[in-house]
Amino acid sequence: PNNKAKHLIGVAQKLISDFRGEVPAEPAELETLPGVGRKIANLMRGDIFGLGGIVADTHCIRLSNRLGFVDSKDPKKVENALREVVPPGESMRFCHALVHHGRECCDARNPRCEECFLRDLCKEYQKKDG
Repeated sequence: PNNKAKHLIGVAQKLISDFRGEVPAEPAELETLPGVGRKIANLMRGDIFGLGGIVADTHCIRLSNRLGFVDSKDPKKVENALREVVPPGESMRFCHALVHHGRECCDARNPRCEECFLRDLCKEYQKKDG
């Protein structure tokens, strides 16, 4: 909570001093705000500004690997690989769907593969089944 409070104060000050009180939409500018990294900048671009973006969080990375979109745990590599196959207008919906599926079915430690409608595409399931 202390870091969040510092970040919020820092964001408010920076928005006033550098951006005339407006939240910027460009990733490079968003990432200059305290506590905002690549993942949050993409989330803000997509959810606030409707500009799309790949939010490479833990669920997105895990499922992108299991489904064969990428073979990397590097968020930047996952983001770039998904950008190649997910249309910009669908990117936020896609990422939110991955998060939901990762929480509800495809858990990191205990995936419920038998219940999963994506199991035939899943490398993890194919290893178990195979």
